Amino acid sequence: MKKMMKKKLTGLLALGAVASLALAGCSNGGGDAEGTDEGNASGASGTIKLGFLPSWTDGLSTAYLLEDQLGKLGYDVELDEQTEVSVLYAGLAGGDFDMYPSAWSEATHADYMEQFGDSIEDIGTYYGGAVLTLAVPDYMEDVNSIEDLVGQGDRFGGQIMGIEPGAGLTKQTQETAMPEYGLDGEYELVTSSTAAMLASLQEATANEEDIVVTSWRPFWANSAFSLKDLEDPKGAMGEPEGLHFLGKDGFKAEFPEAAEFIAGIELSDEAYDSLEGLVTGDEYEGDPEGAVDAWIAENPDAFPGLLTE
Repeated sequence: MKKMMKKKLTGLLALGAVASLALAGCSNGGGDAEGTDEGNASGASGTIKLGFLPSWTDGLSTAYLLEDQLGKLGYDVELDEQTEVSVLYAGLAGGDFDMYPSAWSEATHADYMEQFGDSIEDIGTYYGGAVLTLAVPDYMEDVNSIEDLVGQGDRFGGQIMGIEPGAGLTKQTQETAMPEYGLDGEYELVTSSTAAMLASLQEATANEEDIVVTSWRPFWANSAFSLKDLEDPKGAMGEPEGLHFLGKDGFKAEFPEAAEFIAGIELSDEAYDSLEGLVTGDEYEGDPEGAVDAWIAENPDAFPGLLTE
C-alpha cells in the first residue's frame, strides 16, 4: 500500500510535466481529429486553449477528457498549465485562456467570480454536490467532528495541513471554519501545495500518526488514504456546489459546436471517480491520454454524446 501511494503521488507530479509539454499545442491523444467521422461531420475548427492546475485533479482529469473529445470534434486543443487559481480567472477574463475546465465558481471561487465574472461565460455544470472538508484518517476513531479538534492542538503539532495559499478551500478554512470553531488561536493552517499536503498525509498514514488536512470531494485521495470527513455541525466549510466548465467572454459565439457539446457533459459519482482514478493512477502514469482512452472504453455511456472514436 505504501509503495502504491508513493507511485500515485509521484505520478500526479509527473502529469504536471506531461501537461507542460502540451503548451506547444496538441490535439486529442486518442487519434487524429481528421480521422474521425464526428470531427469531419461537425465542421468544427479552431484552437481552444484550456487553462488548468495539474495539482487539482478534478481540472486535470477534465482537461484531458476535453482534449480528447474536442479533438474528435475537429478542434486543436492546447493545454496551459498554471499554479495559481487567481491566474486562471484573470487569464480567462482577459482572453489568455479559452476555458477553465473545472471551476468551483458557485461558492468556493465566488470572490473570483465577483471580480472577473462579467467577462466569463458559464458553459455548463458537469458534476453536482462537490464539497469542501476537513478530514482525518479513519484510524483516528475518536475524532469525528471539527468540534473534536478543539483543545487537541498539541496532538497535531498545532497544524492543519492545507494546500495552495490562493485556493478557495484555504480561504474558507482560514477565514470561516477555524474562527467559527475557535481553532484559529490553537492551530496554524499550513499552506504550500496540494502535492506537499499529500506527501505529509502519505507519511502520517504510513505510520498511523495523527494528522488533519483540508480536503474536498470528489478527490481520489479520500479513498486512497481512507480519509473520513469531519462532521461540520456549524456548516462552516460551506454548502455543496456544482463543478462548472467556464469559458472566456464570447466562447459560445466563437466555438458554438464545442459549447453545445460541453454543455451536455454530466458525470455521475461513479463515472467521475473512474476518470480521476485512471488519469491520476499508476497504471497510466505519465500517459493521461491513454488513461482517457481506457476510461472511454470502460464507460462508453458515461454521458449522452460521448465520442468513442
